[in-house]
Amino acid sequence: MNLKIKYLYALCISFMFTAQSAYSQSTPKQNDTLPSIKISQNQHYFVTENEKPFFWLGDTGWLTLGKLNRADVEKYFQDRKEKGFNVVQVMVLHTLNVKNAYGNAALTNEDISKPLVTPGNDFNNPAEYDYWDHVDYVLDVAQKNGIYLAMVPVWGTNVSKGDKVSKEQAQKYAKFLANRYQDRTNIIWLNGGDTHGNEFTTIWNIIGSTLKIHNPRQLITFHPFGRTDSSDNFHNSPWLDFNMFQSGHRRYDQDTLPKSFKEDNYKFVQRDLSLKPIKPTLDGEPSYEGIPHGLHDTLQPKWTDNDVRRYAYWSVFAGAAGYTYGHNAVMQMFKKGDKGAYGNKELWTDAINAPGAKQMIYVKKLMLEFPYLERVPDQSMIANQGEKYDYLIATKGKKYALIYTYTGRKIVLNMGKIAGEKVTATWYNPRNGQKTKIGVIDNKGTKEFQPSGSKKDGNDWVLILESK
Repeated sequence: MNLKIKYLYALCISFMFTAQSAYSQSTPKQNDTLPSIKISQNQHYFVTENEKPFFWLGDTGWLTLGKLNRADVEKYFQDRKEKGFNVVQVMVLHTLNVKNAYGNAALTNEDISKPLVTPGNDFNNPAEYDYWDHVDYVLDVAQKNGIYLAMVPVWGTNVSKGDKVSKEQAQKYAKFLANRYQDRTNIIWLNGGDTHGNEFTTIWNIIGSTLKIHNPRQLITFHPFGRTDSSDNFHNSPWLDFNMFQSGHRRYDQDTLPKSFKEDNYKFVQRDLSLKPIKPTLDGEPSYEGIPHGLHDTLQPKWTDNDVRRYAYWSVFAGAAGYTYGHNAVMQMFKKGDKGAYGNKELWTDAINAPGAKQMIYVKKLMLEFPYLERVPDQSMIANQGEKYDYLIATKGKKYALIYTYTGRKIVLNMGKIAGEKVTATWYNPRNGQKTKIGVIDNKGTKEFQPSGSKKDGNDWVLILESK
């Protein structure tokens, strides 16, 4: 442990013995609280506190807390439950002057160390509860729908632009969050927020350490800037439980950054899982469905359901512990009268039914259909791996293997990588979850498998092999 981290730990521990915070605590209203999420024994995946596999299927609802009223909240979380999502990523403070749908400000004088808390939280009367009471309400609704909130304490631009957040303010704010939400089991913390981890690192370490010291059962990671990873700066930080990368929104030809993985998000996973100590990792922000290639030029083509599927299967088959989907309209909760970002004109209430949002459940179902915690990536199975959109990727357990093609190109396999003299081969359609049996084949030598349809982007398939 380096001296900086030791100092931060000592700082946070000292605050544990200070006077108790005057802020009220947020206690769950339902008796049936969700089980806490923890890291699996093999350090690669998530499990519930009773050791059941937890596949992170996230949605990006960044502005949920600031823009949705109670009816909107009920509609949104019920929809996400029906579509299989179990995590929603949100900003607690998008800006320092943020207000919720009822006009309640989060802070006094835009001071992060002074949350504007008023007595009472009568959810039957919005005029009598504050910004933080509304956060409590959203947590309750999420819990009712079996969903965990992955909460960004303060969005990165509030720290990186100017001197709006000092070390002292950051520590007081993190202590407030830790005290208020210490009994919540459906909270995961995303420190940072679309920001560079090598900038204002001390602030992020203070927030992360304070949250972890006071609430060790709540998992914490860092949500980084595009085409970067939490492991770049915080992999060895004691407060960081798992890694998160942002594979971003640019095409191969739009990315001129040196040493960038570009669209190859599976490379983040491969790198992270080679680090010590081993920590789970996942893509917390791939290209959003409905957003322009490269973000800012609205005349560019938009990313589609084909692309969000590709990012999902590439990263998960590489060994990621889950995946976060996003849609341009939903991430900003776009309503009539809004001045939309990134050229969006679609209402969030329509966009929740986008094709990609409906298809994400199939990757989750597929992964949980087989023994999950024994799963490992294995590219040695593939004799014709390819590159860019033609890249083939494989994951396997002891008695099963899954191989993904984004373009429907021929798959050539080196057999004998799973148990059994013979295997049953099946095609799985990521667009609708349907299976088509191929037959029983010998589990030796080299075998070729040709998906149906022409070779093109978005004609994606998963080949399933199961030991006989």
